[in-house]
Formats: sequence, structure tokens, C-alpha cells
Amino acid sequence: MKFISIKEALKKGETKVNLHGWVYRERGSSKFKFIVLRDSSDIIQCVIKKEEVGDEKFAIADKIQIETSIEVIGKLRKDSRASGGYEVDVEDFNVIGWSDKFPLSQDQSVEFLADNRHLWLRSRKMISILKIRDTVLRAMREHWRSKGFYEYHSPIFLGMQCEGGSSLFKVPYFDKEVYLSQTWQLHAEPAIFALEKIFTIQPAFRAEKSQTSRHLTELWMAEMEVAWGDFEYLQEDAEQMLKHVVKKVLDENSNELEILERDISILKTTVEKEFPKLTYDDVLKLLKDKKDIKIEWGKDLRTVEEDKLSELFDTPVIVTRYPKVVKAFYMKEDPKNPKVVLGFDMIGTEHYGELIGASQREESIEKLKKNLVEQGEDPGKYEFYFDTRRYGSVPHGGYGAGVERIVSWICGLDNIKDAIPFPRTMRRFTP
Repeated sequence: MKFISIKEALKKGETKVNLHGWVYRERGSSKFKFIVLRDSSDIIQCVIKKEEVGDEKFAIADKIQIETSIEVIGKLRKDSRASGGYEVDVEDFNVIGWSDKFPLSQDQSVEFLADNRHLWLRSRKMISILKIRDTVLRAMREHWRSKGFYEYHSPIFLGMQCEGGSSLFKVPYFDKEVYLSQTWQLHAEPAIFALEKIFTIQPAFRAEKSQTSRHLTELWMAEMEVAWGDFEYLQEDAEQMLKHVVKKVLDENSNELEILERDISILKTTVEKEFPKLTYDDVLKLLKDKKDIKIEWGKDLRTVEEDKLSELFDTPVIVTRYPKVVKAFYMKEDPKNPKVVLGFDMIGTEHYGELIGASQREESIEKLKKNLVEQGEDPGKYEFYFDTRRYGSVPHGGYGAGVERIVSWICGLDNIKDAIPFPRTMRRFTP
């Protein structure tokens, strides 16, 4: 017996089909049993009639509860009221796996759903998000591969920090102590002297003591690094990548966006319009003039300020040339103004914060050492990194995109925790 997906069945029209899946909803009477069947592709209502299947089989159907796994043999029938426009008149069915009373429902608390995340993944909301996440990851790879980039992976265990000690996880490593990677940065740069264009999609870990709706302790980063690439190239590529990702989701996941009740107008605008490019100084002036927010020069933009900035635009915004004192040690000084760096953050619309962070990399070993000392770090741990500058250094740079941030923004989620199957936060590391 050949089974097809519900999505495939809906394309066939009025014909006999063999389906299998899980019971999404069920109700019935003494003569009829109505089952909404779910598989990974869609849902469809199946009608079991007592007169069709017989008393013995109908008694089995009467015991079926939500999440029972079943096989259904029947004929599709047009019904304009039904999801997808069709129902299945069941001729026969088999129970594959019985289900106890399913503990979840839509109206339960966020914490209860988090405690039962392994079951909540079956919800239409989570299925839709995970499908969009898959599209996002495929689209990122498509973008970079189309430009001749190689996929490359860096180590998770690191012997030194990269972006600041306050957000590092320390872990025992035999008789020593090492850190979980915050970014591939330090081990990506050596590879551009071999492969020139590289990207990765891999986990990263941030020990930030934050309980906001935007932070995870375990996340996935999509990062690129390119030899011979200047600051303008990085801005151009980041915008192109995000546009390609959003367009792919709009093209392939319209059904999922509808289930999530996402207003897609902002996504369409993102694809169609050029992103505004502002300097840090421009942003300070704009926030003062338009939002009556005064920021002392040299302070990083906080969440509240990024949110206020996003209210002024209908696409993501590229903010360049931040003060050097608030950025990582490897970011290159602007030759025209050593107080700022050739780096940028891409701020999402609708209060979704930073989606991408980027910079051209500093080539001077002396400046790198000076920056490390100022951050309280021992330059002696970075000799392998300095070697990349000693032997044929070239202009280069890269950026990192938070996968969950982008998924959360595209899906219009209230909390980034729903952008990953099993979220890890300051207070949650189970199930």
C-alpha cells in the first residue's frame, strides 16, 4: 500500500487515497466520527461512517483520541467548508499507535508548554516555524554557494575569548578549563587565506544573564568571512543575503505564514526596497530629533534605542561606524576616524533588534595587541591569530547573523524561544 502526504492528496482532487498521520482533532456521534488528520505537510478532515466501516470497526474509531497515529484509506470529496477544500470519506482505517489523553491544549501557560516542549513541537504553530527555519537555512546556503563560498566549520571548545569574558561559558576540559565558542571568528580568519570565501551555520553559546524575549544561551549563527572584501562589500552581501532569505520564505511558506497570522507586507517591503544606511552619529541625531532620546556619544545602542530606531523605517536599517570602545578587538579602525570602527549592525523592523553584526578586520598586530590589553586579555594566547597577519595578510571581513533572530523576525514571534526546537536560556536547560 502506497501512502502519500496530505498535501499531495489535496492536489489530486476527487480520487481514492491512502494517508497516514496523527489525529489533530476528533469529535463524533453514534453514527459518525470526524477526525482531523495531521502529517508534516497539512491537515485534512476524515469522516468515518458507522454504516461504511461496520459496528466493530466503528467501536475502535470511537476510542481514538488526539495524537493517535492511524492509517486511512478513503476517497477525497469536495467540500468548500473544509480546510484545503476536501474531506476524506473513510472506507477503512488502521490504528498504528494508541495515544493516552494528550496533555496539551492551546490555552495552557507558556511555562507548561515549555516543560512539555517535546510534545508542543507537534502544534501547527511550531511545525510552521520549523518549516520556515528550514527554508531560512537553505536560503542562506544557496546565497553563499551562488557566490562561490565554501562551507567551513570551526571548533566549539576554545582556549581564549573572542567577544568578551562576561558572556563566556567555562567548561572543564580534562585537567584544564576552556570556553564554549561565542563565534567562529578567530578560527575562520585563518581559513580565508586558503579558501578565500567561507561560511558556516553552527551553534554558538552566550552566557549573558538575560531573561528577555530576544536572548538564548545556545543559538545558531550563520557567519561568513571573505578575503579581499571591503566594508562596502559586507554591507552589500548582508542585504542581498537577507533579501534572498525573505523572498524564499515568501515563495515557499505562504501557508505557514498564514497559520502564524504574519503580516507579510513588511516582508515584501524588505525584498523590494533598499535598506537605509546610517552612521552611529546619524542615529544619535535622528533619535534625538524624532524620538526625543539623547544618547551620550560612545555608548552602545541599547534594546530600547534600537526599537525606537526601527519604528522610523519599514525595512531593516544598517547602522555603521560605531565607537571603537563598544566593539570587539578585531574590528578595524576607520582610517578617517580612529575613534570608530568599520563595522555595522543590521537592525530589524518591528522591535526585533540586531539581526546581523559585521566588520572589516584589523590587520595591524600592534593594534590588535593594544585592543586586547585594553580589554584585560592576554595577547600571548593569540599568537596563532597574529600569524594570519604575519604571513601575507590581506583586507578581509565578515559578518554573523543570528538564525533565531531572523526566524523570529520573519515569523513575527513574540519570543525568540519559539524559533528553535528546544530553547536554552538562563533558567531553562530541559527537556
